[in-house]
Amino acid sequence: MQRENLRENMLLGMGNPLLDISAIVDKDFLEKYNMKENNAILADETHKDLNSDLIEKYKAEFIAGGSVQNTLRVAQWLLEKPKVTTLFGCVGTDKYSQILKDKAQADGVNVFYQFNDTVPTGTCAVLITGSNRSLCANLAAANCFTIDHIRHPENRKLIECAQFFYVSGFFLTVSPQSIIEIAKHALANNRPFIMNLSAPFISQLYKEPLMQVMPYIDLLFGNETEAETFANEQNFGTRDLKEIALKICNLPKQNENRSRVCVITTGHNPVILACDGKITEFPVNVLSKTQLVDTNGAGDAFAGGFLSQYIQGQSLDVCVRCGIWAASEVVQRSGCTFSGKAGFQP
Repeated sequence: MQRENLRENMLLGMGNPLLDISAIVDKDFLEKYNMKENNAILADETHKDLNSDLIEKYKAEFIAGGSVQNTLRVAQWLLEKPKVTTLFGCVGTDKYSQILKDKAQADGVNVFYQFNDTVPTGTCAVLITGSNRSLCANLAAANCFTIDHIRHPENRKLIECAQFFYVSGFFLTVSPQSIIEIAKHALANNRPFIMNLSAPFISQLYKEPLMQVMPYIDLLFGNETEAETFANEQNFGTRDLKEIALKICNLPKQNENRSRVCVITTGHNPVILACDGKITEFPVNVLSKTQLVDTNGAGDAFAGGFLSQYIQGQSLDVCVRCGIWAASEVVQRSGCTFSGKAGFQP
């Protein structure tokens, strides 16, 4: 699928480029590192041996990752036109950053990394237990992104000509100042600013910066656990996901030219779309246990599928259906990967 209105640098993403170290493990391994199934955490001192343990004891795979980079890669797969998406993020000057760059560019993403000479490229341990996955990110260089990068004249031009902006909640742990600057630019130019709740701990530990950004968010993604945690932290007084989605839409908003859209994915249950006081549900393709290989990339793939249609002006219905389709394809493979030509039909 290739549309006439597609051009380079339409969608600019900002996030943490990470090298995924992925392996199938047992529950004892999760317990050893105090990790839970289907959760995402930041590495601390107790996880210092995790990556080497994975590589030495399990058949670990190396996959180019990081939430936003994954989303842009999936979007590019569907768009079939290179460099429609651009990525900002920080990496080290080492062999891992070259692997990341090569893989991202091979998938069509236009990467403009900030390089750090003193800190290695970030990694994310992906622990797979059955159809569940647990993530432990060691941001390393990704944590060193500075606002100088988006103020560099070459990168400023990219920001000025981008029409859509996508940032992960994870990036709130790195450079909230950069997020606010991009969000204010999007507002001033009436361009959609899109964000992802990313993980439950973002709503808990980074509540203040998240709520500083919230008024600028035109489109928000999250899964059921992230949405419930957000609702609890904001004292919504409900665990009903439809009510939560509507309440998120009704939070204070800067850009009155467009209604906020909230999309909540719920695993094998229907996707919830809230907009203009209305809820729409979309059934997902329920896969058998034998078809499910790795749910690690499901959320990123959903966002990538959704955004591939959104930037082309497709209806929200088409955007959600494409998100469901992309997630369904990716969970049948190891890591956030894909192959061949994307077969989605609007």
